[in-house]
Formats: sequence, structure tokens, C-alpha cells
Amino acid sequence: MSTQATAKGPLAHIKVVDLTHARAGPTCVRVLADHGAQVTQVARVDPGGLDSGFLGSDQQNLHRNKRSIAINLRSELGRDVLYRLVREADVMVENFRAEVKYRLKVDYETVRKLNPRIVYGSISGFGQDGPYAKRAGVDQIAQGVGGLMSITGPPGGGPWRVGIPVADLCAGLYLAHGIMAALIERERSGEGQWVQTSLLEAMVAMLDFQATRWLIDREVPPQAGNDHPTAFPMGVFPTKDGTINIAASSDRTFKDFLKVIGAEEIARDERFATAKRRARHRPELRGVVEDKTRAFTSEALIEALNAVGVPSGPILSIDQVFTNPQVQHLAMAQTVESPRLGKLTLVRSPTRLSRTPTTLRRAAPMPGGETDEVLTESGYSPAEISAMRAQGAVGVEQPTAKKEKL
Repeated sequence: MSTQATAKGPLAHIKVVDLTHARAGPTCVRVLADHGAQVTQVARVDPGGLDSGFLGSDQQNLHRNKRSIAINLRSELGRDVLYRLVREADVMVENFRAEVKYRLKVDYETVRKLNPRIVYGSISGFGQDGPYAKRAGVDQIAQGVGGLMSITGPPGGGPWRVGIPVADLCAGLYLAHGIMAALIERERSGEGQWVQTSLLEAMVAMLDFQATRWLIDREVPPQAGNDHPTAFPMGVFPTKDGTINIAASSDRTFKDFLKVIGAEEIARDERFATAKRRARHRPELRGVVEDKTRAFTSEALIEALNAVGVPSGPILSIDQVFTNPQVQHLAMAQTVESPRLGKLTLVRSPTRLSRTPTTLRRAAPMPGGETDEVLTESGYSPAEISAMRAQGAVGVEQPTAKKEKL
């Protein structure tokens, strides 16, 4: 699969103005960009020069498939540039704190007056209003307030954070979902709207069945470590040469699992006769089962269980993930050419569309790297661009020729 595919994505006709920073907002915009949207990132005018952190692998992954223009939003002339982009845009995305966007005059009501068809997307830490609205939003804080850390980690082990910025990522994905829904609705109504989510809302929504255990059953879910919270055997089990994941909690898979490990007599034990009983007597069942799984190598047990339809798999480190044959078959790692950094390998979008696929079309831009290009397309003359640059309303083009190591 070509990493510089020429096929146009389903959002190729959509123009996006990207005012985001950090991770949740850029995650949303990355989804839109991967689906072909024409994204113009608005970078700040920084007289101190380029922040070297932007050259790091994280930023390269977050900001691919975009162009960038540097605008001083604190100047009236700079805001006029942004407003011209907004009038031509379909979507604008921001993740400022509420008071910041109002101070900069880039809030929804201001933008909607310029372009009633605009779909305006906002991510905040805790929502646009309410008692926590003015608090800064950080992934780990949202993991804690949203309950995730209370159910992660070994039983009695105290709170544990998840190993990825899951609140940031989920908020970004939910906002992208909402923006695309609003774009579809606009086809009928002709009007844009304000689409909002927050790290906290995304985190609470992602609790899923753990939330309903409380809301409906009035049960406070405890930590369950590597075991499934409500089903067993489903979790991590020892082998002769390591550990593997096994999911054998249904009656059928449990019996097939016992047959493979040579422990069919366990099925006749009343303590383990039903799924609920197996979950209730988890410690006793685990002790018996682990004695059997330790007799197998990981590879042999994984193969034997999958052969009879019992889900099982290895537990891989990140480097092993990208040498895994199925991950390689799915072409999850693809390359893109950066004028400054050379060839970069990134994780592609996990969504596959048969006719209008997602693509890696271009590497992350240098902040402000396409300032002149974007301004020219928006109708500014070379003289006007020079004058705005002299007044500090827009930034200087960043160099792109030099290749540097990440």
C-alpha cells in the first residue's frame, strides 16, 4: 500500500482551521486529516524561533497531513487573517480554556457570525461550564476524576494510570465523530453548530460496563489486575517460558480450554459449573488452572487453544508488536517523507475504507511552514504579506530543506 497515496479521502472537500495544541485537539484533527480534509494549522508567531520539541517523534505523529500558518492572534491584523480563513472553512477546532478563546475573540459566537455554516469543535478538560470549567485539563487528572485509575491495576494495589493518554485520545476521537456527524447534518439544514466534548466526558463514557455496574447494579467495581473484571478464566496465565492471555469464560470455551490443558475433571466441580460460579471462585480455579498451563510453552499453548476456538495470544513489547506477522500484514507502520527529517515511519489510521482510503500524504509541517502559500491562496498580495510580517501579524516561513535526526 502506497504511503503517498493519491486517492482522495471522503473529507477531501472539507477545509479545517486547526487551533489545537497538546494532544486531545490534535488527535481529533489528525482523524479528519487522515480522511483527506484540507487542514491548515494555526501556529503562534514565536520571535524566539522554532521550538525544537516540534521535531520530536510525538509531534510528527500528531500533526501529519497538515499545512501550517503562523498568526499572531493577539493582534487585530492577525485575527483578521484568521477570520478570512474561517469564512472559507467548513470546520474549526480548538482546545483553549474558555476564557482564552473569548479573550482572543475566536469563540463560537464570534466565528459563527462570520460563517454560519462553520462546524466549531471544542475540547476542554472538564466541559465549557460548571464548577471545574476553569481548571486546566490533563490526561492523568481526567483518568483519576473519571474513575479509570480506581479500576486499573492489581487488587488492592492502589490507583494505577493507564499506559497511554487514553482520556486525551478518546476525547479527540469522540470530537472527530461529533464533527463528522455535524457535517452530515449540515447537508440537510445548511447550518453549522458547536460540537463539544471534554477529557472528563470521554473518560466517563469509556467506563462503559464498569459504569453500569454502579449505575444499574449499585456495585462499585474494584481493581481486577490482569483478570477480566467480571468473567473467568479470562486474563494472564503463566506458561513454561512466560505468560500469555487466555479468554475462556463462556461454557463452551471453558470446556475446550480444559480439554487442551488436560484438566477436564474440573468441569465436574460444582464450584466451576457456571460462569457466575467460576467468577465467584476465581482464586481456587486460578490455582488449579495455572498448574496446568505451566506445562506448556507459550507458543504451543497459544496454537493449541486457537485451534479449538479459544481466544489466546502473546503479550508483546512495543518492538515485538511491529515485527508481529499480523501487524505487518495489516501494514500498520507506514512511511512518509519529511523535507527536514527525511523518511519517517508512523502508525497509519486504523480505519479502512474500500473506495476512499485514509492516507499519509505529507509529513507534519514546520510551524508556519506554509504561511505565504496559505495567505496567497486566501487572496493576499506579496506586498500585503510583507507588511503583515513586518508588523508581526504573521510569522516567518520556517526552513524545510535541512534534514535532522529525531
